[in-house]
Amino acid sequence: MPFDDESSLVELVAWRSGWEAEFRALAAELASHLGGAALAIDHVGSTAVPGLPAKDVIDVQVRVATLDERVLDAALEGLGFRARPEPWNRLEAIDGTEFPKRVYAPPPGGRPANVHVRPSATPTARYALLFRDYLRADATARDDWASLKLAVAAVTSDLGEYGRIKSAAMPLLMASAERWAAATAWKPARA
Repeated sequence: MPFDDESSLVELVAWRSGWEAEFRALAAELASHLGGAALAIDHVGSTAVPGLPAKDVIDVQVRVATLDERVLDAALEGLGFRARPEPWNRLEAIDGTEFPKRVYAPPPGGRPANVHVRPSATPTARYALLFRDYLRADATARDDWASLKLAVAAVTSDLGEYGRIKSAAMPLLMASAERWAAATAWKPARA
């Protein structure tokens, strides 16, 4: 983690019902500063899946029509959010194809969160929603993913290593999620 006020250690906690209210408050704050630039603001990641242990960090996805860094930086920096300098702040890949994104950290001392800004039409925006919705719908998949997360956290407390190990297992989880999406005719929420 590049910011002094952030921990680089993994600490998973049991799912908390209060995370949803914290997301809604953060989403309202973001919407008030992003205005029409935000097509949708989604609660994503493990804190968005009831019953799934997670780091106590709210993951937010802001879907936009186009990724205008100037507009985003001005709006989010006006709230004290900081653009993350790590390589994953600018690009992410699915099946070897890279897609643009921006990730912002909260102001120093603010509620731990990652604000992922993605163009709405990209597969990566869909991926975040599919991950959440699949684990919400399939208790076995959720419990298996929870077991994996807990096992990884038991062997490493380093956030980077934890993320790399978990990322290696994501294609397996998401292949099951894609089968579920096809079987249920799942579509991502409209932006």
